[in-house]
Amino acid sequence: MTIIGWLQISLLFLAVLVVIKPLGLYMAGVFAGERTLLSPLLAPIERGFYRLAGVDRTREQGWLGYTLAMLALSLAGFILLYGILRLQAYLPLNPQGFANVSADLAFNTAVSFVTNTNWQNYAGETTMSHFSQMAGLTVQNFLSAATGMAMAVALTRAFARSQVSVIGNFWVDFTRATLYVLLPISLLMAVVFVAMGLPQTLDASATATTLEGAQQTIALGPVASQEAIKQLGTNGGGFFNANAAHPFENPTAFSNYLNIFAMLSISSALVYTFGQMVGSRRQGWTLLATMAILLIAGVGLVYWAETQGNPILGALGLDPAQGNMEGKEVRFGQAMTALYAAVTTGLSDGGVNGMHGSLTGLGGLVPMFLIQLGEVLPGGVGSGLYGMIVFAILSVFVAGLMVGRTPEFLGKKIEGREMKFVMLAVLILPLAILGFTAASAMLPFAVASVGTGGPHGLSEILYAFTSAAGNNGSAFGGLSGNTPWFNTTLGIAMLLGRFAYVVPVMAIAGSLAGKVKLPTSGGTFPTDTPLFVGLLIGIILILGGLQFFPALALGPIVEHFAMLAGQTF
Repeated sequence: MTIIGWLQISLLFLAVLVVIKPLGLYMAGVFAGERTLLSPLLAPIERGFYRLAGVDRTREQGWLGYTLAMLALSLAGFILLYGILRLQAYLPLNPQGFANVSADLAFNTAVSFVTNTNWQNYAGETTMSHFSQMAGLTVQNFLSAATGMAMAVALTRAFARSQVSVIGNFWVDFTRATLYVLLPISLLMAVVFVAMGLPQTLDASATATTLEGAQQTIALGPVASQEAIKQLGTNGGGFFNANAAHPFENPTAFSNYLNIFAMLSISSALVYTFGQMVGSRRQGWTLLATMAILLIAGVGLVYWAETQGNPILGALGLDPAQGNMEGKEVRFGQAMTALYAAVTTGLSDGGVNGMHGSLTGLGGLVPMFLIQLGEVLPGGVGSGLYGMIVFAILSVFVAGLMVGRTPEFLGKKIEGREMKFVMLAVLILPLAILGFTAASAMLPFAVASVGTGGPHGLSEILYAFTSAAGNNGSAFGGLSGNTPWFNTTLGIAMLLGRFAYVVPVMAIAGSLAGKVKLPTSGGTFPTDTPLFVGLLIGIILILGGLQFFPALALGPIVEHFAMLAGQTF
């Protein structure tokens, strides 16, 4: 590790810190229906959408109606994207002449983008037409991100209101998230990306002559527009197979910085929005502090692991003090690769600027464990916020048990009904991850897709289902996932990780909205203090450790000790 490396990392986090408050206040105004800077331009368009769709923006929904609207939109998005992929060969803007996508891969991909996972069992530049990339994948990048934001805002209102049966209108929240937040920032960022050299064209490719005189065909397409929402919406699906390690997606050190900044900005600012809407900015900063401590610790561990000497390299006559550069871009180096790896998994982004499968044992363990913690550091846009609130509710319940009081969070009593929904939410990830991993590790036809033996092979399977259920989308890369088994099971894991998690969360929102908002008293356990930050961090780590440590011990931890012993596999 170097001072320059830590300076690069620190400046990035400082830049994110600067935008949290203004962006968070802006989004609070947007979701409250207040007039904003963009209202003169966008308000007439917003009202036009409501008239066309027959939506009454003044009519709010209960938690069940809100949730059913979200599920209906997601189902419609899945059907539309699946149809586009299955009929790709007959649709326009297919200059490469790509064939229709197979049924199982189309299912996996449609589920992946609708759930904000963006797991890719294909190489984009050799599989997807421009029409599929734009009208299919990019559109779902916007819709899935806006859906997560709407869910988080609905849960926020449940804490802000008292004795009501409604938590907002899904169609209004969804429209405002897309129109006022995602579209304007994505448009601006796409223009910046084009200026940096990212392609934005409907041409299929360009032909170049190499130094040896050979002809090389270089894939092109509408890259910049997809790259912008890929990062801002914490989607992560790359236009190219190499994702942000490809020079057309991430050409310079500054574009790499902008990629990471974009990933963190909206998700982090939404936590401030939460504090603003519930009337306690300190609570927002408390949750942000928890996220920041865990994320920075993750960055530090990956950076440390990748800069340590590898005894196996020393045995080969190489200098182990150089650390591990396998799978990394020299133009980014170990510091910015470690930062990208931790941020993309602390969020639910899944984009990569290096190959996670080439990280050391501990270097690969950290990104995997950050996903297993629930994608809350700060998580996907919206989904990370409501995931952290679930942990906060669990923490105040544990604190209440310790002092013998009925727990409260932001003036709402946490009782048996809420805790049942909390446990449904937190248990779905280990069920999907460990269940499918165990089955895949036992089935011969599934093991045949694993490219590496030993503990790293198990890590590839474990990481795949961790990424799918966590709605992350990154991969170790050694697993050949484009098979009927993995396309189907990973798709099911994505569905469980998104919808089997958020439905109990929305039920919590409905239950809390109907409760009286109590004033703070002398016996109220404060949830905006360093003590609560420590408790919350402890609950997150203990829960993650109890659930996943045995599996991690068989994979990346064994791999780490094997490396120290000079053993290969």
